[in-house]
Amino acid sequence: MKIKELVSILEGEIVFGEEYVENEVFAACGSDMMSDVLAFVKEQAVMLTGLVNPQVVRTAEMMDMKCIVFVRGKRPDESMVELAEEREIVLVCTKLEMFSSCGKLYENGLRGASGK
Repeated sequence: MKIKELVSILEGEIVFGEEYVENEVFAACGSDMMSDVLAFVKEQAVMLTGLVNPQVVRTAEMMDMKCIVFVRGKRPDESMVELAEEREIVLVCTKLEMFSSCGKLYENGLRGASGK
């Protein structure tokens, strides 16, 4: 799924990375626990989270993730945006809850890291 499709499905707002919206993501992970993300996620994934701190961007970078979606109306601060810019990671905000966001992406064909 292209990131621009994901943004549309989630009625999201791009905070950073408009120039990367044609990039593809092949899996999704929804978690507020970065240890779970580190243990579970494949490359080329999108992370959905309600956690707003720089560790989220650092975790995404380590896992070669292309996009982070902040759910429940959460917004990254300037330091997080700067980190994402340096690492070319798209940041998206949605007002949807985590469960609804994951469900909408699944409904539209994006799967978890296990492919199920």
